[in-house]
Amino acid sequence: MLLYSDETCFSGTSTVEVVQRNDCTIIRKEFFMDRIARNSFRNVTLENRKARDLIAFLARLYQLYPRLRFLKLKGLVGNIDVGTVFVKKEPVGKTIVTFAVNKRQISINADFKHLKTDGLERLFLLNEQGSRFYRKYSDSSGTELTDTKIGAWNGIETDWAALTTLHGELGFRLWTNEKSILRRGREFLDNSLDWVGLDYEIHPGTNVFKYQIEILGE
Repeated sequence: MLLYSDETCFSGTSTVEVVQRNDCTIIRKEFFMDRIARNSFRNVTLENRKARDLIAFLARLYQLYPRLRFLKLKGLVGNIDVGTVFVKKEPVGKTIVTFAVNKRQISINADFKHLKTDGLERLFLLNEQGSRFYRKYSDSSGTELTDTKIGAWNGIETDWAALTTLHGELGFRLWTNEKSILRRGREFLDNSLDWVGLDYEIHPGTNVFKYQIEILGE
């Protein structure tokens, strides 16, 4: 995901290549950044800055008051009919991501050199799965959180963080990186949102970002 000064871009088109090298599977995927997230209000697309500021304000309320998250704000958003649509546009470039999968270790190389940089404010790499499957968060400080207590968009300052099933049968671990901010998040709303993840927020001047995922389980 790319956050520009005037729009947020996602990938709607991609190509993938897979090769086998001894015991390692190499997956190379090119993500073409050709979708713009637009907020909508009663079937009208909102594209100006004031509209973005309004939705950002609602998002801040959503994060600051978790007890309202599944009640009042859900009803508010539903009642005023605010949503998000993804409009196809000319690509602002592409991100090339290579995954080297070797048993329980996945080494990831993300290449951002082919992106438009004018107005680019932040880059995000989203490592997300279903919130009803990966229900438990833990980190190297000994913190353990489940379900809604995981939070919506919280920074992680420990050496590593992990998401697992409730009893640890399966999960994955990521490490903090000095070139980024690692964040944890979870959202679930019926027929609307269902994700939990460990996401990197990366400085826009970064050309290449590397990290690893460790697969956990019995």
